Amino acid sequence: MSLFSLLSVSASGMAAQRGRAELLVENIANAETTRTPEGGPYRRRDAIFVSEEQTSPFSAVFQTALDSGPTGVRIAEVVEDLREPEKRYIPGHPDADADGYVLFPAMNPVEDMVDLMSAARGYQANVAAMAAVKDMIQRSIDLLR
Repeated sequence: MSLFSLLSVSASGMAAQRGRAELLVENIANAETTRTPEGGPYRRRDAIFVSEEQTSPFSAVFQTALDSGPTGVRIAEVVEDLREPEKRYIPGHPDADADGYVLFPAMNPVEDMVDLMSAARGYQANVAAMAAVKDMIQRSIDLLR
């Protein structure tokens, strides 16, 4: 495995965590949204990660000699939470039904904040891994001088 392949693995992790963070921020922003274009309250969304083989243009020659390349990660799909919405009694609300109940998203913003912190730490870990690989590449170049 070449050092350039390791950069591809970290880059895939960064892209996946960025996508996850975008979904989490959207969830937090819509925690009180009672009406969407699709109808009904907002539904929480989550990213599903899968591993995938990474290729690097710099190491393509070496990867053909090996059985498999390094494995990274990507977002396979985005799923909606299927829990029933939360009912709140607010008779004057424009989205209230005949009984005065309004449907709100069934979500916990604190849980999404913790998940967002986890995504940020995962992103930072990939940045640190890329920095370590960059340092190894730089030291290799210095040794060859």
